Amino acid sequence: MTDQMTRDEELIGRADVNDLDAILSVPNPYVDGVIHTVKDNADAMFTWDYEKGARPALDKLYEKAKKAQWNGQTDLDWSIEVDQEKLAMASVASAPVSNLDLTGTCFESWTDTDWAKLNIEFQNWTLSQFMHGEQGALLCTAKIVETVPWIDAKYYAATQVMDEARHVEVFAKYLDEKLSGHYPMNTHLGMLLDDIIADSRWDMTYLGMQIMVEGLALAAFGFIHQLTEEPLLKQLLRYVMSDEARHVAFGVLSLKEYYAELSDKELRERQEFAFEAAVRMRDRLLQQEVWERVGVPVKEAIELTKLTPESQMFNIMLFSKIVPNCKKLGLLDASNGWLRRRFEEIGVIQFEDWVDTGDEYEAFALENTPPNPLAGAESA
Repeated sequence: MTDQMTRDEELIGRADVNDLDAILSVPNPYVDGVIHTVKDNADAMFTWDYEKGARPALDKLYEKAKKAQWNGQTDLDWSIEVDQEKLAMASVASAPVSNLDLTGTCFESWTDTDWAKLNIEFQNWTLSQFMHGEQGALLCTAKIVETVPWIDAKYYAATQVMDEARHVEVFAKYLDEKLSGHYPMNTHLGMLLDDIIADSRWDMTYLGMQIMVEGLALAAFGFIHQLTEEPLLKQLLRYVMSDEARHVAFGVLSLKEYYAELSDKELRERQEFAFEAAVRMRDRLLQQEVWERVGVPVKEAIELTKLTPESQMFNIMLFSKIVPNCKKLGLLDASNGWLRRRFEEIGVIQFEDWVDTGDEYEAFALENTPPNPLAGAESA
């Protein structure tokens, strides 16, 4: 076993990053019970330096956040009826693997109705994971308020706590009132959130949540917003995206200053954390809980799904915000390009020259047309 494989086993629990059997073997502790407890090992930090605006970029973000607050109960049109079955039937043609030769597979006898039911489960699963991720962001941002040493960052993080509470609220309401059931938190997403919350270093909370989790969410929201024909979900995502872009920018603007002062050893630790987070998020995209619920062999279904160009493109494009933001922070090429090589290994390095969110976030404001998620290279 090479040194790199040994280190991967320490970071992500397996020597081969693509070992599907190992990915599927991880138990899910988030299924039973209502409460999940994670020990928060960080110190709460007071600061007696109250100079507002000492960090102008963060102060600008804070002022924008105060003006951009919205009410999930009154600003979204909850009177819109959502016919989930109609939406699912309309998208049957694009269901994963339905256009492949399925002879001899677990899908061989499936009908359009079966594919429609699968699409309904995908919708429920996807929105459920967004909801759980937003609660993770709620806890992490409250931790940032406590632990970050700068008053401008505390001010902005306090506005994000309100944003995240609103996001949890609207996703839960949409799932409860418009869709047809929740899913528990995916085990790989949960493991990542637990790691972020448990780390004692305030900048790791920023890196794990603001850069990695929120970065992937911003890309995902952009794609779904562009593709969905459901008007309420489109409206909901538009409001959430306007907040999420500021949140990711908050991470970029804060960490860029801090990481410029770190040693090579400290930067390598951040690179490894970013890689671990990227792998955890990629693993959760396998949606194994859906395949279990519809009663097909999970590994076979995943291997077939991975063959479709649509699935491959979507899963890769979700890293289109993460990679340029990591480059902006100096993480790609520190330690002789360690993270660059790892992003090459999982097939996402091609986004490095796309626009970073620190420069792009104002384009997501509600008064603007949101950026095309496929146009990042043109904006760089």
